[in-house]
Amino acid sequence: MTFCSCWNANEGLTANIVEEGDVVLSDELNHASIIDSMRLAKSISKCTTVVFKHSDMDDLVAKLQAHKGARRRLIWTDGVFSMEGSICKLPELIQVARDHDAILAMDDSHATGVLGTTGRGTAEHYGVVGEVDIITSTLGKALGGAAGGFVAGPAALADLMIQRSRPQLFSNALPPTVATSALAAVKFIETHPERVRQLHENTRWFRAAISEAGFKPLPGDTPIVPIIIGETAAAIAMSDAMLAEGIFVTGFGFPVVPHGTARVRCQISAAHTRDDLEFAVGVFKRVGARLGVI
Repeated sequence: MTFCSCWNANEGLTANIVEEGDVVLSDELNHASIIDSMRLAKSISKCTTVVFKHSDMDDLVAKLQAHKGARRRLIWTDGVFSMEGSICKLPELIQVARDHDAILAMDDSHATGVLGTTGRGTAEHYGVVGEVDIITSTLGKALGGAAGGFVAGPAALADLMIQRSRPQLFSNALPPTVATSALAAVKFIETHPERVRQLHENTRWFRAAISEAGFKPLPGDTPIVPIIIGETAAAIAMSDAMLAEGIFVTGFGFPVVPHGTARVRCQISAAHTRDDLEFAVGVFKRVGARLGVI
């Protein structure tokens, strides 16, 4: 079922599949749209909401056991965590959900068109396509950058959402221009898996080169490459200085990320050439040295 954004999709999902007596468990680093969807669900349905430590299966299991009397249990996770560039432990999450009779929902916005050999996202990356109960994602990132989002799951879920999901019922439908451009992007990526391979190759090269240059990106395999700077003002100053030299990277600080972990977030594309990436690393070196980051 399509929405104008994945934010709308997430908000339209949680509140309509939980009721009083249910519990929703969320990774502490989940996207703000998931957090807001849980707040909305709690307000509307009087469900219980619980946060578990980031990618900590022991903590998740302990909290599931603490709520074993709940009528229904819903586990929410990002596929790729947008501020970290890290991938969720999806096979472990699937097993935990099965062991505790829970529903697993995953927002794959930062993995659709990115992870897996053909770009089908986190599930393909781990070889578990078809094993996640509900997947939400965006049409506005790797699939074109315009807008749009969706909820993918059983037909019965889509039927329920058609009747009850207010962000879709009482708002505009997905604009036809967005629907057709997103569909064209899906068809293109299905027939050009080399684009995904190029993205993976570019990501590996950039991560290695920026580390060799003296920076310390957060570890991971995704094209989201956050470089920790420290204080918010320093991250914004570096972002501004990079832009002045022709490189656009976004600086993030508190409250988007915790105090002391402000960062500039690089996002690699399949369209970047090796010359592009080498130029970017060169600018990072100059600006980083000038600002005392390296």
